Amino acid sequence: MIRISNIKVKNGSEASQYTNGVMEPEALSRSLIPVAAKALKIDAKAIADLSVFRHSIDARKKPDIFDIYTIDISLNINEKKALQKARNKNAQLFEPVVYKLPELGTNKMTKPPVVVGAGPCGLFAAYELACLGFKPILIERGRAVEDRQKDVENFWKTGVLDTTSNVQFGEGGAGAFSDGKLNTMVRDKDGIGRRALKIFIDHGAPKEIYYEAKPHIGTDKLVDVVKNIREDIKSMGGLVLFETKMSGLIMTDAHVTGVKVTDRAGNESVIETDTVVMAIGHSARDTFEVLNSEGVYMEPKAFAVGLRVEHPQKNINRSQYGVYESPTLPASPYKVVHNTSKGRGVYSFCMCPGGHVVNASSEEGYLCVNGMSYYARDSKNANSAIIVTVKPEDFGGEGPLCGVKFQRELEKRAFELGNGKVPVEYLADYRKKGTVKGNTDERKDWNTPCIKGDYVFASVHDLLPDDLKEAIDEGMSAFGRMIEGFDADDTLMEGVESRTSSPVRITRGEDLQAINTKGLYPCGEGAGYAGGIMSAAMDGMKVAAKICSERCPGM
Repeated sequence: MIRISNIKVKNGSEASQYTNGVMEPEALSRSLIPVAAKALKIDAKAIADLSVFRHSIDARKKPDIFDIYTIDISLNINEKKALQKARNKNAQLFEPVVYKLPELGTNKMTKPPVVVGAGPCGLFAAYELACLGFKPILIERGRAVEDRQKDVENFWKTGVLDTTSNVQFGEGGAGAFSDGKLNTMVRDKDGIGRRALKIFIDHGAPKEIYYEAKPHIGTDKLVDVVKNIREDIKSMGGLVLFETKMSGLIMTDAHVTGVKVTDRAGNESVIETDTVVMAIGHSARDTFEVLNSEGVYMEPKAFAVGLRVEHPQKNINRSQYGVYESPTLPASPYKVVHNTSKGRGVYSFCMCPGGHVVNASSEEGYLCVNGMSYYARDSKNANSAIIVTVKPEDFGGEGPLCGVKFQRELEKRAFELGNGKVPVEYLADYRKKGTVKGNTDERKDWNTPCIKGDYVFASVHDLLPDDLKEAIDEGMSAFGRMIEGFDADDTLMEGVESRTSSPVRITRGEDLQAINTKGLYPCGEGAGYAGGIMSAAMDGMKVAAKICSERCPGM
């Protein structure tokens, strides 16, 4: 096989025809055949197969925009000789890395493994275990994703929070309501990331996620994908229990022998097992407390907090692409980073083109926000979190859960500031730190929020501690020099963004088990080993592979 990189195609040309920023994968492959033939100086008929490995957009010379492709092709002629003749420095022979499920170990597992949490980490761990015949029991405190979706919509509409089924809890995890972005910084040496993408596609995700540099599924499509994965787990003998919360572990000589579970009615029972995949999310604060009280070793870790900001998407497009909109370009993303004069890093996180800010609360009396987009990314606003990293020495306190306490302090302040509604402030008022005007007659043309849930204009400038506030203030000015209008007066500042990652790490060893609890496999976001849908899914698959390489089904 031959891989050709850095193929540059003028956006909008015949080989770059898009509908709403997306080209159907098969049509894209066909359109690139003559481009590939030209790159190798061969007849197009010599190309037996072509697939796109990576696609990105180059807007450095806007308004001249280019699509950049890396493609993989097979020829029906001698590939080595074709390469020698072409003398194209961007083309080379290669063997694709294909991830393979591990060969099973010899130690029989007599009781099904229990996977705690049906977010991306738990779902993918359970799926891989089911594929190899282990018939896992997957427990989830929240509801099935199709029911959870109704609960979330009801919360946004009425403000009535279900503390077990919300933006944080339920099948699909927090990622189900955060756009379905599949970006990851994890290197994919063994092809596990490609397998994760294929699993998504096989269960209904858009095919272009396989090659887009910044792939996303969209909250609306992710619901069906999650449901389909669950149904496959069940079809392979797995058991999925919703509204079933892990309330404790049973241990003998520091080895797990069972899991205590509590249903929605408060009835407690025990599932006997010697293998527990702890795939809880970053908001499972009560579960952190249970594990801590039972002596499972964990430690506080750095995370980040800040505010959501909103801008008109057309203005972001104009700054990034040189045009307000184009049928051949997706809603533009952005990424900004700044090191402040006091040495703090301020950066954008979970950027949602054409998206919505959402009330992502999970506890009564506390409020936090997140961002999401639907597949079409067609709302009028772009949003992202502008955040600052905080470390245990910043938020003080003692013990592994001091970061949770700090999060709650900010979320309580946000709840009180908005009286249960998302507090919002224009940057002009935020900087003046005075009277909050909101939308007035003289501001009738100013940007308005795209928020899921009620919002109210309030003193967001009073929300964060002074050092974090100063860092964000300086960052916004710096970002205004990078992206035109980023620090415009009508930029919307909303808070609080506090659930960027887990505030704890459940420490594990090289065998991927908790360092003082055998049979317990902490993984994913909640355990502190992932930061997003893809990295969480991959970590769950990694843990499943470890278990499978040592054990075999004996149930």
